Amino acid sequence: MSALAAAWVCWAIVGFSPVVGKWAVGVISPALLVFLGTLSGVLYFAPWVTQHRQWKQLFAPNLLGKFLFIGTFGTALPFTISLVALHYTTPGNAAILQQSELFYSLLIAFFFLREIPTKSQLAGSALIVAGVWIILAHGYDTAHWTGDLLIVGSTWMLQAGSAVAKRLPKNLDYRLIGMARNLFAVPALLIILIVLYLRQEPFTFVFSPRLLGIWGYTGILKYGLAMVVWYKAIRALDLSKVTAIYLSYPVLSLLISAAVGMEVPSWQQGIGLVVTVAGAYWISLTVQKEGH
Repeated sequence: MSALAAAWVCWAIVGFSPVVGKWAVGVISPALLVFLGTLSGVLYFAPWVTQHRQWKQLFAPNLLGKFLFIGTFGTALPFTISLVALHYTTPGNAAILQQSELFYSLLIAFFFLREIPTKSQLAGSALIVAGVWIILAHGYDTAHWTGDLLIVGSTWMLQAGSAVAKRLPKNLDYRLIGMARNLFAVPALLIILIVLYLRQEPFTFVFSPRLLGIWGYTGILKYGLAMVVWYKAIRALDLSKVTAIYLSYPVLSLLISAAVGMEVPSWQQGIGLVVTVAGAYWISLTVQKEGH
C-alpha cells in the first residue's frame, strides 16, 4: 500500500468516528470509552510487538518522554474532549470543525518540522479553513456552539502529537508507534478518571450489543488499524499534506449521520463540505504530482 493510499484508508475509518461517538452518548462516559479503546488498541498491537521483540524498544529511556507526549496529546486528551463535544453538537458539525486542525498543522509543520508549504497547498488549505468558518459562523448562537468550540480548541493537540511522531527515529516501525500511542495514553486517562471519581462525577456504562459495537470500532479500527495507516502516511509524506487529505472525511461523516437520522444536513453544512472537500482534493493532487 502506498503512503497516499494509506492516508485515504485512514480517511474512511475516521469518517465513522463522529457518528459512533454520538451513538456512545448515554451508553458510556467519554473518558471511559477512550480508556477501554486504548486498552483494546494495546491488545491489537501486542502480537506484532511480541513477535518482533519490540517491548524493550517500547520502553527505551530516550523514547519514553516522546511516547508519553504522543499518548497524552495524540489520544488521551483530544479524543476525550471530542467525545464530550458530541454531547452538544452534531456528528456533521464535529467532523467539519475537526478540520480546524489544519491551522495548527501548517504552523507546527513550518516552525518545528521545517516543511515549507507550496502555493497549491496553501490555496487548498485556505478552502478547508473557509469551510470551518462557515460552520462556526452559523452556530454561534445555538447550543451546538459549546461542542463546536471544544472541537476547535483541542485539535492542536493532535497535530502536536503527530509532529513529535515525525521526529522519532526513522528506524521505528509505525506499528510500534501505534502501540506506544495507545499504551502511553493510559497514564493520562487514569488521572482523568481518578479526578472525575474524586469529584463524584457520574459514570455511564450500559452493557449492550450497542456498547460492544462502539467499543470494537474504537479499539480495533480507530485506535488500531487507523493508527497503522496514519503513521505509515505521515512518516512518508509531509504531515500538513496528509492532514489536509484525510480531513475531507466530513463528507462521509455527514452522509452517514443523515442516513441514520442523527441530523438533517443544513445548507451551511453543505457549502462547508463542498469547500473543504475541494481543498483536500487540491492537496491530494499536489501529493500525486510529487510522485507519492
